[in-house]
Amino acid sequence: MLGWAITFFIIAIIAAALGFGGIAGSAVSIAQILFVIFLILFLISLVWHLVAGRRPPPVL
Repeated sequence: MLGWAITFFIIAIIAAALGFGGIAGSAVSIAQILFVIFLILFLISLVWHLVAGRRPPPVL
């Protein structure tokens, strides 16, 4: 997902350099949304692993 955000950011930079304002604005918006979703999922995953921690193997 972070790769998609970076891809849309690069598309936005190229479109802005060529003068396509509408396309650049749309690509920036998509990149920002994807980056925020990625960041939220990363933080949830980080907290989950910190809380769960390593569990000892089950004793049979």
